[in-house]
Amino acid sequence: MGSPATLRRALALLAAGATALTAGTLSVPVVSATASGSLAGVHVRPASAGHISATGRTAPLPTSQCVSEIGIHCYSPLQYRTAYNLDPLYKEGITGKGRTIVIVDSFGSPTIQHDLEVFDKQWGIPDTQVEVVKWGNVPPFDPTNADHTGWAGETTLDVEYAHAVAPDAHIVLVETGVAETEGTTGLPEMMDAEKALIKAGKGDVISQSFGATENTFPGFDKGDFKSLTDLRYAFKEAAAHDVTVLSASGDNGATDAQENGEDLYPYKVNSWPSSDPLVTSIGGTQLSLDDTGKRTAPDKVWHDNYGAGGGGVSGVFERPWYQAGVANVTGNHRGTPDISMSAAVDGGAWTYESYDPKSVGWHLTGGTSEATPIFSGVVALADQLAGRRLGQLNWRLYGLNLLPQQWSGLVDVTTGDNSWDKVTGYQAAKGYDLASGLGTVDAAKFVHALAGR
Repeated sequence: MGSPATLRRALALLAAGATALTAGTLSVPVVSATASGSLAGVHVRPASAGHISATGRTAPLPTSQCVSEIGIHCYSPLQYRTAYNLDPLYKEGITGKGRTIVIVDSFGSPTIQHDLEVFDKQWGIPDTQVEVVKWGNVPPFDPTNADHTGWAGETTLDVEYAHAVAPDAHIVLVETGVAETEGTTGLPEMMDAEKALIKAGKGDVISQSFGATENTFPGFDKGDFKSLTDLRYAFKEAAAHDVTVLSASGDNGATDAQENGEDLYPYKVNSWPSSDPLVTSIGGTQLSLDDTGKRTAPDKVWHDNYGAGGGGVSGVFERPWYQAGVANVTGNHRGTPDISMSAAVDGGAWTYESYDPKSVGWHLTGGTSEATPIFSGVVALADQLAGRRLGQLNWRLYGLNLLPQQWSGLVDVTTGDNSWDKVTGYQAAKGYDLASGLGTVDAAKFVHALAGR
């Protein structure tokens, strides 16, 4: 996500009438994480790039009206269904039924069920009962606490858009008690929760909209990555149980946050868990859609005034075997992202939120933590069609990339770059690149190809 300085600049740009860019899911929770020792300096933060409109709107606007009144594009879940060609799947009865999406967020949202029901009613989506699992000592929600409201915005985005894509999938929301003080934990607590749910047989796909810069883990500068690699136990458990794990690639392009959680590194870095070879890294695109969801231009890499899709090479992990075919791009290290979905703020998604009594209503949100739950829904659809968990996806994705687009459902993204904050990023190109990965998807084809049916 963008630095506070960037956000203040964006705020000045959008402060017209009641509309402004606010902290929203852009707040940076500062977390001291502990595994078998302190991870001082590691900041767990939601990857979302933020909210537009400080005051919640009473109703969402069509795209054309957003452009004329706010100066950015805005999209509904129904437009995404058209853009990603999801409707043919629904007509086949492929709705995620019988599959479970696990969403992990700090603090959660006290109004998530109500907000999802308002969201569903607006768009004609069937309701579902969200199963909330509180892991650890989750503090009472405080609407005056920017950490709490930031993660609540993230939670809302994750739940509403995973559900919008896979309306009949069961959603488990894991709320962890991450806080700044009193020895509470961050990443280890999240990993503990994920491992426990996997062992309990809950969850076919896990959606993670958070990250921490690899360079901030203790020992990184000395080439000692144990503080990071010791946290991989949940992903190893997922691999053993054929559970798919997704992670947002970040919203600061080819760079990311330093230890203070605000300033960005002045050079290329990567973030974990997106960089983990056992995880599918989800990057960001910018869509150009009309009011019905039809494309007016091809998708490009997300890079607008508010952020850019994360991507680059890991400083920790060597190139995994499934990326051997793109070694000319990644070199000897793990490259991210693997695939990309809608993430642009100028092309933000409508969410309904009421956790903050001062800002109840419809908001716009963007970021790779929009892209990640969208893709989690796609995976749930593919799991249903396959009749089983598909587990680790990356070898499947890079295998599909060897097929023609009309068979694979992969849609190459060839324009745009993920430069950000004076750090020159990577350019989209034909085939795999470190800005968009393998591109995006035509879901009707992709789901069948992924499921092998």
